This record gives sequence, structure tokens and C-alpha cells, in this order.
Amino acid sequence: MRAEDPEGVALGDTAMEWGSDALAELLRRLGLPYIALVPGSSYRGLHDSLVNYNGNRDPQLLVCLHEEHAVAIAHGYAKVTGQPLAVAVHSNVGLMHASMAVYNAYCDRVPMLIIGATGPVDAARRRPWIDWIHTAGDQGALIRPYCKWDDQVISVEAALNSLARAYAITREAPSAPTYVCLDVSLQEQPLTDRPAIPDVGRDRSPRSHGPDAATVRAVGELLGQARRPLFLLGRLSRDEQDWDRRIELAERHRALVVSDLKTGAAFPSAHRLHPHPPGLFLTAENAQLIGAADLIISLDWIDLAGTISAAAGLGHPTSARIVSCSTDSALHNGWSKDSFGYQQADLSVPADPDLLVRALLESDGPAEPSEWPASDGAAAADPAAAGGGHDIFMHGLAEALRDALADPHSDSNPDSNPDAGDAGTPAPACLVRLPLGWAGADLEVAHPLDYLGLDGGAGIGSGPGMAVGAALALEGSGRLPVAVLGDGDFLMGGSAIWTAAHYRLPLLIVVANNSFYFNDVVHQERVARQRQRPAGNSWIGQAITDPDPDLGAFARSLGFQAGDQVRDRAELPAALAAAVAAARSGQCVLVDVRVRPDGYAALGG
Repeated sequence: MRAEDPEGVALGDTAMEWGSDALAELLRRLGLPYIALVPGSSYRGLHDSLVNYNGNRDPQLLVCLHEEHAVAIAHGYAKVTGQPLAVAVHSNVGLMHASMAVYNAYCDRVPMLIIGATGPVDAARRRPWIDWIHTAGDQGALIRPYCKWDDQVISVEAALNSLARAYAITREAPSAPTYVCLDVSLQEQPLTDRPAIPDVGRDRSPRSHGPDAATVRAVGELLGQARRPLFLLGRLSRDEQDWDRRIELAERHRALVVSDLKTGAAFPSAHRLHPHPPGLFLTAENAQLIGAADLIISLDWIDLAGTISAAAGLGHPTSARIVSCSTDSALHNGWSKDSFGYQQADLSVPADPDLLVRALLESDGPAEPSEWPASDGAAAADPAAAGGGHDIFMHGLAEALRDALADPHSDSNPDSNPDAGDAGTPAPACLVRLPLGWAGADLEVAHPLDYLGLDGGAGIGSGPGMAVGAALALEGSGRLPVAVLGDGDFLMGGSAIWTAAHYRLPLLIVVANNSFYFNDVVHQERVARQRQRPAGNSWIGQAITDPDPDLGAFARSLGFQAGDQVRDRAELPAALAAAVAAARSGQCVLVDVRVRPDGYAALGG
């Protein structure tokens, strides 16, 4: 990654003289590697201190083109690492820009420390016009319903303590963004005495807590009695040991597993205990498992009540005992309805679900034989779904991308790759994002970083920024970040990719371009049929054509390699192979693929 070093400044060369110097010192001690930002005058003092006091190190500045992208980058980074980045947003106007991405991060339960600023709280110190329109009495109110904690401070000492507290709070489960708003005056205040910097290094508090012994015994007893146990795997960690423990627990009890496209990889898709592909919505096959189970263990599954209800609606009501393990209720409030419906459970476990898995394995309870029929694992996608002729359907794109990523010749230098096994084994990929029409059967995962899930709040425009953040987190890991984005998502947030090009972050973006906001086309067709009106008019107000945006030219203008749009199925393998090879050699690459909307039959939203 290219560093932008300040001229003649090294860490420690500059004395602590200003309020913002003390804040920069604290951010360094917190161990934050980066701060994503769009420059703004309301934190010009902090900006100077990060560059000329900290030497643009720990955290290093990441320049972004929009505040929503800055937050999305921190979101993508946290999806990979589980760790927060710092984000700086300018005054109330920057926070307004960022608010959609903050909501996504909140719904996805990821940590980040957002630093805002305001014009002088003291009205007598405000410059004419600009300081008045960039000052708010309670900036945090803009995002408080979807923010874990916020504060607005007017002194250096208060700011130091609030930033330390916000960092601790965002890392504690359940994670969500925190926000601290700094008065511009405190940043530019000369220091007469060195303030007390919180000793953040002494904090060894656990980020999450496991279940108590009585709860572990109760769950173990239920598992011991069950003959058809079913695990619903939701928001779980990217840790490889946690991944292995989930497999071990399922195998011990021969429990079947259901996973979800909304969340990241939680269990190997080809495992015999994962019989059906995941879906964005509950599939009929997985609904049948819910109806047949005698014990359902939900490990932070998203919308448990809705899932149980959907299974009943598909003809598979459940009489199973239900164990729900999640700390999520700590974030539920009256404004955001991402708490979903109330599902009565036989046992609610307010603990980290991965710690429950670990405790169950350590309890050595007896495992009774399961009555589930044997399975060979999730079924592969139907090759016929790739379509015929020259058209490219979504399955055809998935198949071609999978082949390109598996091709050993697409890795130009495997010896430099720490994850590559030998010269014939390409480096693994991390699917950062997938579009709505991607079928669960086309997702193959064997590692927790094979797929990161969606964005939490289903806000269009988040994909490009999250792809950049994941690329930042994966830099040097040997794992290639790949994001497959819809054209609407890319066009709304596409300027985010400039940051990847600017900092030389290898990244492959494939745009599944159907030239529509096609999810809404499906909705309009549904409404028209219900009202017995012409469904053929559903494209009006949805098409992204006339003119067709030139995504390749747009990407090239932002520093990416990109060719002409790929429209012919026969040309797709070569285009993707070349793109994968370029990305694995360290380039930023975009491939624009025209896909047939017919490939979106899986949509149910």
C-alpha cells in the first residue's frame, strides 16, 4: 500500500502543543491502523495533528471521495478482521452523507469508531455564515437510533475520555458503530499542560461473554435428547478455530445445518451435514428441515421469527424445541425494527454463539444417534441454469468466475503468495459481495473468508466501498478480494473505488449489469398482475439505459483496468481469466458483464 509521507516529519519529532495533538496521540495508542475520511474544515485541527504530529501513521489517512464510502470502507474492513477502523466525517453535512452507511454497519453489527466535528459550540466564536450552517446542537441525534453510543464534547479532557470509551464500546459484543463529535475549538486549543491520556493499554476486558455453566448443561441436555437437531447459523466469527468447532459440534450430534446468504460463510457448503444451498430468503428445502427438526439451535440467525413463520407458510410448521443464542437484544430499540419479530424460545442464551459452541464441545455431553437421513451435502447448481446461446445468465457468470479463480495459470506469481500451496494451486479468493440474483447453489465456501455476506441494511451503493475496505484488510494475506456487484449498486457508490486505486490495493470487481434496478422490476410485475394491469410496463422508471453508462470508462477514470463490456457467453471465460490474473498481480480491475435479467428467478424480496 502506498504511504503518503509528510515532508520532514517523523513520529515523535513534533511536541504535543494543541488539543488535537492529544487526540491524535490517543488514536495512536488505541492501535487504529487507518482513518478513512473526506477532508473537512470542522476537524482541520485533528487532520493536521494526524499528519504533522503522528506522521500519518497509526492511524494512516485514507482519502475517500464521499463520507458514505469512508464508512463503507470501515465496514468492509471489519467484515474481514472483526476489528474497528476510525472514520472521520465533516460536521453535520458529512454525517448526513454517511448516515446510510452507518445504518448498514449497525444492522450488520460491525465495529467502527466514527469521529465527527462541529463548528464552535460557543456562538460568539462562529465565523459568519459557514460556521452557523455547519453547527448542530446535537449532531448525534442524526444517527442515534442506529448507533451504539454517541457523545458531543467541548473540552480536550472530555474528548480523550469519550474517544477511549467509544472505542471500548464499539468492540464489545454486540458490536455497532460509535460516534464522538468534537468541537472545532477544542481541537485548536493551545495546551498549557499535557493532558492525561487514558491508559488504554491496560484494558484486557473480553469483547464478548459466554454462557454460564447451567445454561451449557441445559443446552447439552436438549442436544442429548434430540434425534433431529438443526443448527441455524447466522452472524458468526471469521476465526478459523471457531469455524472448525462448528463443524465438530455438528458432526458430534449429526445435526443438520442451514446457512444464509445475508451473512458471511459459517459452515462448509459441501459438507454432508449442510444438505441444501443457502438462500437470501428461506428455501422450500430448508423449510422442510425446520418442519422436521425436533430441536432448533439458532446461533445469531437473522430474523428467527420470520424464518419460522416462513417455514409454516411453506407448509412446514415446527413443533421443535428452540434455543436462541444471541447478544443482539442489547441493541434493540424502538426506532429501528431490525430486532424483527418476537420468537418464543424454550431457552434464550444471551451469549456469544461461538462461545456457546466452544462450551458445548468442552462439556463432553453424550451424543445420541441422529435420525436425519444421510446426505452428500448441498446440491450443485443446475448446469441448465447457465442458459444457452450467446446470452449470459447469472449462473453462467458464477460458473465462469469460479473457473477463472480456480485456474492455476491465472496466478502470475504463486511463489509470492503465502496462501498458495504449490505452483499449480492458485491463491484463494474472498467473495466480498454478491448481487441479489446470485443463487445459493453457486456459492461454494470452505473457509470463513470465502464469503463475507451482505451489508446488513440492504442499502444500495454500499458494495464498492465495502469491497475497498475488504481489500485493505486482505492486503498481503495472499487472498484475492472479489466483489460481484449489481450495476445499480456500482453506479450509486462507484467513485469509492478510487481509494483502492490510489492506495494500490489489489481488487477485482465484476459488475453483473442487467441495465435495470431489476429487483424493483420484479415488484412492479407482481403488483401489475395483482391488479390485472399490463406487466410489460414494469421496466418504466427502472431502466438504466439511453444512454447506457460506460462502466469501463468510468472505472478507468478512477485508476482501474477495465475493457469493453462483455456481452457474449463465449467471451466471458477469457475476460475473467485475464482479469483474475491482473488482480493477482496487484492490479485494480473491473469487468462489466451484461447479464440477462431472467437469471434473477431466485429473487423473493
